[in-house]
Amino acid sequence: MSAVRYELIKKCGQTGARLGKVHTPHGSFDTPAFMPVGTQATVKGMSPEELKGINAQIILSNTYHLYMRPGEDIVKEAGGLHSFMNWNRPILTDSGGFQVFSLSDLRDIKEEGVTFKSHIDGSKHFITPEKAIEIQNDLGADIIMAFDECIPYPCEFEYAKKSLERTTRWAKRCKEAHKNTEKQALFGIVQGGIYKELREQSAKELLELDFPGYAIGGLSVGEPAQDMYDMLECTVPLLPEDKPRYLMGVGSPDYLIEGALRGIDMFDCVLPTRIGRNGTVLTSQGKMIIRDAKYARDFTPMDPECDCYACQNFSRAYIRHLLKAGEVLGIRLTTWHNLRFLLKLMENVRKAIMDDRLQDFRNEFFEAFGYNKITK
Repeated sequence: MSAVRYELIKKCGQTGARLGKVHTPHGSFDTPAFMPVGTQATVKGMSPEELKGINAQIILSNTYHLYMRPGEDIVKEAGGLHSFMNWNRPILTDSGGFQVFSLSDLRDIKEEGVTFKSHIDGSKHFITPEKAIEIQNDLGADIIMAFDECIPYPCEFEYAKKSLERTTRWAKRCKEAHKNTEKQALFGIVQGGIYKELREQSAKELLELDFPGYAIGGLSVGEPAQDMYDMLECTVPLLPEDKPRYLMGVGSPDYLIEGALRGIDMFDCVLPTRIGRNGTVLTSQGKMIIRDAKYARDFTPMDPECDCYACQNFSRAYIRHLLKAGEVLGIRLTTWHNLRFLLKLMENVRKAIMDDRLQDFRNEFFEAFGYNKITK
């Protein structure tokens, strides 16, 4: 028995997008879903109770960072991530592969694994697919990811092919190393850059390994948006109807809606917390740089249409003042709002699927937000 089960509830008659539910050992979550990122076993600036209050049903934590600090052995001793961070809803951990390839210096990639330097103290480490699974087993998340190589954009065809074939071999090793299948579901990750034939090859090879869920990695890394949509359109139809589909590292409103239109069930990104700390908020009328001087005497909410704590209680002028003064409450409020904005967006996406009008919802949202329309 797999630890995770996908339930398809409805398909949008207008687009084919999926409304569903993913069942895990720590409860279920509705899809399409946005997962707030808790890199260090915390979503920056937010308590577990506050996350529940904005309807975060699942969060993501980062294997690489928790391996570096405090160490997976300490998290295991605490009873696993759920106990360590006092979060009793589902958790997903990534494999650490993206961080190994993007944050670390002196990478040496071999068939056995990757040698790299810590971004914290420069110490050398060696992670194999088996080690990545061991770390995630100790962390104890409901959904864990296979160790993969994250290639840069742009990337030559030959290297992308070589890399995805190694990722497939690593995925097989990950599956062989993962024994705790009743409590943790291991997802495979489709790679292949922006090459259609490589995406198809990767999906075919991973389907033969029969994972309980599949992620699409290596997108939203600098390629044009249309290239990402093209890759989704050639990859998603190859993935099983009865298993979750996860688009990794995507969190801007346009990508969330366009991904859902193309059959994606799960998304994650640091975008809402990162831009919030820099004084930018997402609103129903587009992005707003709340630090700008023009908001100094603006006593309206950040977004009058938002139901979050920040918008219900504080003005643009006050939040701008907090940010300019370096007060922690300022970045807490912008973070709180941005997370709620994306979670509410996904609630609206799910409702639009139920009502068979996701394409109409997309067009209405894009017009209000100020996006240039991209035809599906």
